Amino acid sequence: MADRERKGLVARWLEGKERSEDYARSTLPSNRWQLFWDIMKGRFGRLMLVNLLTLITFIPIILVFIWRLMTNTAQNIMGPYGSGLGVGYPVIPNLVGTPMMAEWIAIQNDLLFFALFIVGGLIAAVGISGGMYIIRNLIWTEGIFVANDFVRGIRRNFWNVAEAVFLFTLTLFIAQTMGNLADWLIAMDTAPGWMLASKIVGYVLVALMGLISLWMISLGINYKQGPWALFRNAVVMTVGTLPQTIFFAVLAFIPVALLFTGVSFLVTIAVLVMILFGLSYVMLVWMDYSQWAFDKFINPNLGVKTGRGLYSRDPKEDKIGGKAAAEEGSEAVREYRRMILAQGKSKLVSRPIKPLDDELEVYQLPESFSREDLRRLKESKDAINEDVKAYEEEHKDDEQYVEYNRQFEELERALQDDGDKKKKKKKKLKKAPKMLNKH
Repeated sequence: MADRERKGLVARWLEGKERSEDYARSTLPSNRWQLFWDIMKGRFGRLMLVNLLTLITFIPIILVFIWRLMTNTAQNIMGPYGSGLGVGYPVIPNLVGTPMMAEWIAIQNDLLFFALFIVGGLIAAVGISGGMYIIRNLIWTEGIFVANDFVRGIRRNFWNVAEAVFLFTLTLFIAQTMGNLADWLIAMDTAPGWMLASKIVGYVLVALMGLISLWMISLGINYKQGPWALFRNAVVMTVGTLPQTIFFAVLAFIPVALLFTGVSFLVTIAVLVMILFGLSYVMLVWMDYSQWAFDKFINPNLGVKTGRGLYSRDPKEDKIGGKAAAEEGSEAVREYRRMILAQGKSKLVSRPIKPLDDELEVYQLPESFSREDLRRLKESKDAINEDVKAYEEEHKDDEQYVEYNRQFEELERALQDDGDKKKKKKKKLKKAPKMLNKH
């Protein structure tokens, strides 16, 4: 007998290929790229909501940036070192054309604004910690409630995210201050030649600290670590995966980069994207890449299951199997198996059921029946029950029923063992993971 009934052309046309098991499996994400697009298409509404909640916490740092931009623009137009118009008119010979005053005012302004960036960054860390936590759960294909999980993510991850944001904004503050001092000394013709090189090095360090901070956020959300271990492991991950890290960081921050192109059309598009889903896009790209790196370099060493949120292309892995199948399947497949266990064994598959036949029939009561008719009705029902039990006893050792029950029991034991292992691993992970320690 064929395993699958071959349907006619009209039936296949009416049902469509979406009803095909192979087609349905092919639509499930089996790698990180497919998972990214699956979340973008299927969870776009939630991404917009996460983006809105995160964007609210970015309002202070956005206001500081706009304030700095407006202040610098106004001073460039109205300052006495500028064109000599407006407040600077009439021309003051001792001030016009002297860049020293412009550089000195820039130093004073940036000391204030970049200090405020640190404060604004710590406020933004609230939204980042909640948003990143939700994005991680989406990647793990876990059920989420945006508002509740956003608050839960803040409680769990704020201090790790705040540490990363503080180190980045502090590095930016120091680099900008040293760069402004270098410009001021160069304008006074008192700076040595290496001052320009030190300014370049400062901005390179800002870029490097940005990558390290991204890894600190990812590591802090996925693993429990102390402040020093978090920074150390982030440095190791940044250096060890530098080409991939640079590529995905650039890919993630494309909407942000468009804001600084100066082209009005691109800036308008970037603003709309950032309001709708830009921050969620940044977090999704980075967290998706981070999960790939963790599966490749960290989780196998910790004994943590890899491939969370991904599905296997092999249909055999979705069948009820033994311990090996339960351990090798993805997290989503294991969740599907748990659902099967929760529903219990199928009575139609786990035991023999006699097919309908005309050998035994229930006695039909006449319109006017007596006690004897009731006795005959009961005897006919008992005879049918005995016949069914006899058939079940005769066929209970058939291969199909024995195999199904064996597989079901093995799967139940395997998932139970898997749950016990996870409990033990959670207890061990209370300390900082030793994933990147030198042995």
